Amino acid sequence: MRKATFAEQLRYRFDNSMSRGPAAMIGWLFLLSAVLILAVSLFVQATHQVPAGADEKPLGLGGLLWWNLMRALDSGAVGGDSGTPLFLGTMFVMTLGGIFVVSLLIGVVTSGIEARLEELRKGRSFVAEEGHTLILGWSPHVFTILSELILANANQRRPCIVILADKDKVEMDDELRARLGSTGRTRIVCRTGSPIDLADLEIANPHAARSIIVLAPEDDNADSSVIKAILAITNNPNRRPEPYHIVAEIRDSQNIEAARLVGREEASLVLVDDLISRIMVQTCRQSGLSVVYTELLDFGGDEIYFAELPALVGMQFGDALAAFEQSSLMGLRLPDGRVLMNPPMDTPIGAGTQVIAISADDDTVRAAPLVPDVNEAAIRQATARPLAPEHTLVLGWNDRLRTVISELDQYVAPGSSLTVVTTLPDAAEVLGELGSGLSHQTLTFSAGDATDRRVLEALQPGRFDHIITLSSSDAPDIQQADGRTLVTLLHLRDMASRSGQDFSIVSEMLDVRNRELAQVTQADDFIVSDRLVSLLMSQISENAGLKAVFDDLFRADGSEIYLKPAGDYVALDQPLNFYTVLEAARRRNEVAIGYRLKSEAEHPKLSYGVHLNPPKPGLIQFSEHDRIIVLSES
Repeated sequence: MRKATFAEQLRYRFDNSMSRGPAAMIGWLFLLSAVLILAVSLFVQATHQVPAGADEKPLGLGGLLWWNLMRALDSGAVGGDSGTPLFLGTMFVMTLGGIFVVSLLIGVVTSGIEARLEELRKGRSFVAEEGHTLILGWSPHVFTILSELILANANQRRPCIVILADKDKVEMDDELRARLGSTGRTRIVCRTGSPIDLADLEIANPHAARSIIVLAPEDDNADSSVIKAILAITNNPNRRPEPYHIVAEIRDSQNIEAARLVGREEASLVLVDDLISRIMVQTCRQSGLSVVYTELLDFGGDEIYFAELPALVGMQFGDALAAFEQSSLMGLRLPDGRVLMNPPMDTPIGAGTQVIAISADDDTVRAAPLVPDVNEAAIRQATARPLAPEHTLVLGWNDRLRTVISELDQYVAPGSSLTVVTTLPDAAEVLGELGSGLSHQTLTFSAGDATDRRVLEALQPGRFDHIITLSSSDAPDIQQADGRTLVTLLHLRDMASRSGQDFSIVSEMLDVRNRELAQVTQADDFIVSDRLVSLLMSQISENAGLKAVFDDLFRADGSEIYLKPAGDYVALDQPLNFYTVLEAARRRNEVAIGYRLKSEAEHPKLSYGVHLNPPKPGLIQFSEHDRIIVLSES
């Protein structure tokens, strides 16, 4: 074994000390300066050099040390020296050494300051916040989530949102400024680091966070990264004793159980593909439903709140519906945490039971004892409408289609049919397997490109009750996928115009900006996948109890939101208040939460005609194509 020489050991120890950074380098420069000053001072004293003009008594060692220190720090001082040539030469050497040392010192200090500033720009300092919202990861969802949280925090004192992502802090700050602009009272703090690294996670101070949102990265291992991030929080050695409030998105249903095992009761999991598929199925059968869901999910208007109101204890749910002038009752949350959306009208409201209501804010959910002014003559009796077979056309293919097919089978009447048009090579085999498990509809496959006008004309889209256009999974990026969808919609709308027919079209868009471009196609509804997921995660991050509410609304079992003809409930072309509509729905064991006016359906600034939680005393006149928005079991 080769043994290091003395010189190699010295070099090794010197390298180790230099690797410690600017502090070690400054220490070496200080030592070098001290050695230089001491050596020159001893040399001057030993050679009995005396500067011209000085008295005959030579300076002591202390005086020489000070004299040479001044020469080292001030290179101009040597110009005023006079004396023997040996003295002047010695001072010149001292000055050169001082210039060298001081120059190195300035360079080291400058480099250290620049390195520190660069480290600060990278966002590696600890976040000294409490009660903040923490977002782990970076994806297109982050902009919508931030926009909604900024609105939700408008009435909060010094709100803060912290983002920890494996992305350069400067890039994050620049993108946020470009996309969000002013953030009002809300401060947004970005930090660079991996959400699955315990050391990086500590920088964002998750143990003091009010809520934590975990975003799935845009790669093939998205769910794995989300599960690891949840595990890094819940199993952190430094975790807090109180439970965390975590909201995380999961893309593949096969990973949901693993995520639940990791998150336990602390994590609310949003199954993205399942959520969008369920909304798409419900929306394709009811024009305007996507707008209703968007209105419920965003913070721009009225939202869903919980409130415990002692004044309602002892009342039945049906009687409590008309007790709210500024809110719309939807259901009850029992003391054990169970959620009942549109429960039986005779359900008693007990102590500890919270009402679930749509309202402008949590402090506006107030019950007022009053006798509503109901126009009994305007109420129409309920008439049963037999379910007829429905024929649905799906254009395109992505991973959500499997859920769309199985979910749609739970809604349609027996004898219904579903036709899928795609260019996917193995689509026939996959659909054959899915079709064998359906109860109420038959499944048909047609090979073709949905952007081809000839293919669409051969399908005769006018014979279908509903048309769904899916974003293509084989597109290189979301812009091309939305571009294909837009081309298909343009063809369909032109065909409808030429034939004089009205196609019921629901389209999936990936980028919310493309939704505005697609308005020219006049499709009935647009499902903007990323936006709906972002809105839902924002709502749950602010109120964990909403997860159970939306799970109930999006399921085929129980009560869902429907848009039903206004003429089935009240008299048309006659002014009446919403108390009358509320009473008409109550007699059908339904809860009316709003209405949609056909005359405003094409106006984005008017929320496409959707009015949730309308003023109950105000008068409204419905026409033939208007709809009442209700919570109902069918």
